[in-house]
Amino acid sequence: MVKKEINEIKKLFTHGKSSITRIAGCYVGAEKERIAELKDTFLALPEEETFKYFDIFSKGLSGTLGKNLLNMDFPLESEFENGTQHFLLKLRDSELKDEELVSEFYDKVIENYSYVGNYLILLVFAAYDVPGITEDGLDLEDSSEEVYRYIMCCICPVELDKAALSYDSVSGHFTSRERDWIVDYPANAFLFPAFNDRSSDIHSLLYYSRKAEKINQGFIDSVLGCVCPLTAGCQKENFQSLITESLGEECEFDLVRTIHEKVNEIVETNKDEPEPVIFDKAEVVKVLEKSGVTEEKRRLFEKKYDEEIGEKTTLQATNIVDTRAMKVKTASVEIKVKPENADLLETRIIDGRRCIVIALDNSVEVNGIPVRSGRIVADAKDAAEQIPEA
Repeated sequence: MVKKEINEIKKLFTHGKSSITRIAGCYVGAEKERIAELKDTFLALPEEETFKYFDIFSKGLSGTLGKNLLNMDFPLESEFENGTQHFLLKLRDSELKDEELVSEFYDKVIENYSYVGNYLILLVFAAYDVPGITEDGLDLEDSSEEVYRYIMCCICPVELDKAALSYDSVSGHFTSRERDWIVDYPANAFLFPAFNDRSSDIHSLLYYSRKAEKINQGFIDSVLGCVCPLTAGCQKENFQSLITESLGEECEFDLVRTIHEKVNEIVETNKDEPEPVIFDKAEVVKVLEKSGVTEEKRRLFEKKYDEEIGEKTTLQATNIVDTRAMKVKTASVEIKVKPENADLLETRIIDGRRCIVIALDNSVEVNGIPVRSGRIVADAKDAAEQIPEA
């Protein structure tokens, strides 16, 4: 799914557009025991409750594609009898009316979901009448092309709210308020089937993780059974490691800066595209070539790429470099510069020492205090005048 398709589903989480017909839930204790369960027709709930549920579902489709939101495919074997995809499809087709199936799903989650504390498993079923669209992107409400039938699961931590004082209007005093168990926004969620090309794709789903590096792998493996892509952090670590190992002594400041610039140029060029920029191995190697990496080092990079992360593995451009800033760090100093201004940094040999030089303009601040750079310019000019002519 791309951002536009995700947003189309998120827009349904309002009273005017909601297509949710059924909701079910299971409140799980810290010892993995079932504390309470709920099942109801969604629109039969009080309006103030449905607003809060809409907030929860929207959060389960929020974040950055490739980081918090991951498109996952099912392996073929999961679609056979007793496979994970086969089970989710039965659950979807039951519209959550089969209590045994719903209970079995709870058991699978409780057994495999890793969380210390109480949490709520929320399940909803919806049937969205997908409108046709005009060439300029306008909805044709009376021209439905298909009904997108889906389930969404949100797993929400349930925690005690903070202790506080509250005003008792009867006694006229401030007293300690009784603490309540509060349902937090989802830690993890999934949408099945995926809404790819504005249509049901039963061979994949969309997965959400509030913390990009804590995706709850055991839950994904055992309950969903999907092929999980590398997390954003793993992609970045692998790319950094491959560059370091492959370039060796060639891994110098100017070369790494250029690689960073080339990746950011590609991201900027494609910023209006609906999907994030994805590199396969060949495309990464092409970036290295344009950055000035020698053929020998590029071949070594390709070999290590195959060995360490897999020949078919792809990397998201915004995961392997920081598109907001280029960071230069030493043991005692850290410099951050916007990618488009990376050329302000360069290396020079000064007094026999290798230095990073920052080009100054007329706007320089030290701890928020504007300072003049004129004296620096004057000192540089004086030094230049003292150099004897050849």
